[in-house]
Amino acid sequence: MATPVVTKTAWKLQEIVAHASNVSSLVLGKASGRLLATGGDDCRVNLWSINKPNCIMSLTGHTSPVESVRLNTPEELIVAGSQSGSIRVWDLEAAKILRTLMGHKANICSLDFHPYGEFVASGSQDTNIKDPRVSSCCVLPQGHSQAVRCLRFSPDGKWLASAADDHTVKLWDLTAGKMMSEFPGHTGPVNVVEFHPNEYLLASGSSDRTIRFWDLEKFQVVSCIEGEPGPVRSVLFNPDGCCLYSGCQDSLRVYGWEPERCFDVVLVNWGKVADLAICNDQLIGVAFSQSNVSSYVVDLTRVTRTGTVARDPVQDHRPLAQPPPNPSAPLRRIYERPSTTCSKPQRVKQNSESERRSPSSEDDRDERESRAEIQNAEDYNEIFQPKNSISRTPPRRSEPFPAPPEDDAATAKEAAKPSSAMDVQFPVPNLEVLPRPPVVASTPAPKAEPAIIPATRNEPIGLKASDFLPAVKIPQQAELVDEDAMSQIRKGHDTMCVVLTSRHKNLDTVRAVWTTGDIKTSVDSAVAINDLSVVVDLLNIVNQKASLWKLDLCTTVLPQIEKLLQSKYESYVQTGCTSLKLILQRFLPLITDMLAAPPSVGVDISREERLHKCRLCYKQLKSISGLVKSKSGLSGRHGSTFRELHLLMASLD
Repeated sequence: MATPVVTKTAWKLQEIVAHASNVSSLVLGKASGRLLATGGDDCRVNLWSINKPNCIMSLTGHTSPVESVRLNTPEELIVAGSQSGSIRVWDLEAAKILRTLMGHKANICSLDFHPYGEFVASGSQDTNIKDPRVSSCCVLPQGHSQAVRCLRFSPDGKWLASAADDHTVKLWDLTAGKMMSEFPGHTGPVNVVEFHPNEYLLASGSSDRTIRFWDLEKFQVVSCIEGEPGPVRSVLFNPDGCCLYSGCQDSLRVYGWEPERCFDVVLVNWGKVADLAICNDQLIGVAFSQSNVSSYVVDLTRVTRTGTVARDPVQDHRPLAQPPPNPSAPLRRIYERPSTTCSKPQRVKQNSESERRSPSSEDDRDERESRAEIQNAEDYNEIFQPKNSISRTPPRRSEPFPAPPEDDAATAKEAAKPSSAMDVQFPVPNLEVLPRPPVVASTPAPKAEPAIIPATRNEPIGLKASDFLPAVKIPQQAELVDEDAMSQIRKGHDTMCVVLTSRHKNLDTVRAVWTTGDIKTSVDSAVAINDLSVVVDLLNIVNQKASLWKLDLCTTVLPQIEKLLQSKYESYVQTGCTSLKLILQRFLPLITDMLAAPPSVGVDISREERLHKCRLCYKQLKSISGLVKSKSGLSGRHGSTFRELHLLMASLD
């Protein structure tokens, strides 16, 4: 009988380079758990499908870093707020800007969509909350005194909860446009609030390392969970409301609140998790660091969510609380959700002067400034386009992510794999009737040279460590004498000396030109030698000082970079990627602006020369972009580098 494979409860799914600069915000689509939106310091909003390496769509238009992003419930609209206080809403199905909202005087810290309409609530560092009922963006009275960090609509859409750095949580009645109640009690900034999916209950997480539960009928605290390992940034109720998940530093904790208790603790090495979503009995968590975004999965079927209380590693000195007498019965009032129809609401653009930058005559300019660049048409059509057609069958449900085996189980499985494969696929011959093959002494075939030669390796290419170890005596095999051993060691030595001498001579030639101060001529001389190793040596120096780069230098180096990116030597590829990234960051905006500028009046020799160089660089970059795109699907460090370059080259398309 085959041994059952033990799978992991939590594992890392993937890591991607999400932006050309630092990631500043991200959000998961709560309906599918498969759509990820990221905002970056490069002023872009990028959309991704979880567990796929390539960007689906890139949204442009913001002129300052994107500080907050939010998807609506059907995952067909996205809103993004920037550091300058502007807010833009995109239609993902139509792949275009829907509206631009202004009014805040500081960076946007929080956003949320109304569950039953296309209204947006926004909170800012200017302490204001914008009322989503009307297009005139009225400021809700009695707002917070410090930055508003989180906004959430109630499941029935009648209330809005806000959390801020002033240590308070406030509940707003949207129909009356006034504050219903203020919940004090936290001793630090409140980072997140979340409504219970069914009952009149609100959870809030704070930097004071506590989670508080608030009764929305009696407007009082229900319970308080203390002793979190760090500031609380992400909480999420289970869809049936049986428990609350808290994304802590490198762990997931499962809590009950009446009375407060910890059901389970799962170790997940996700660092500071930024958002959570649930799909197919799996919890998806995402975290970001610099330009990278990592996604993790927790198998909820193996997590205790109710009933038995788990011993919390942080709070194991506390006595276990007794469970409520009947946890299945709701303890408080349940939300009354409005009835919905199958008809899709019309999207009407608001033209109020305080919401728009100007009247509707500016719509065309918004569309010119804000673009939805589809990076992966296949994934885009699969995710967004089916919503435009009438579906006569139930929607296809996404499959859960397969859990990898535990490390010990994986090792055992790999060890047993060859024998089990033989048993299944091939009939076992009768060994007694087969003639025994004669024993033939043979030397093993030489190991093939790898397709990619790594920059750091444990042995030289072309030499085998076994040649220098004591030989294993095999019958009928002559012992290797000292002279033969020395001959093998010296093999290729003379050739290597000739190669290094020639390289040193070529570098002396380039250095002689370099001392004259003419960098362009020294690079031209290196290229003329027709030796990529000399070009790599020179670029490694030039890359250290960005001020040495000029536009005419790019025209000479770009063809060499294309050769380096196709090299089998890892160090050559690394140098080529570094040079290409530097060129894209310093000169791509100039190149695109020059090519898009109208022709000049009269004769301008210097401008014509610069335009010619820009056209030449553009042609070379277009040639390289195909190569970069083909390599962006690689795994590991190289794949991340090529994906970053692919994002930088997006404006070439």
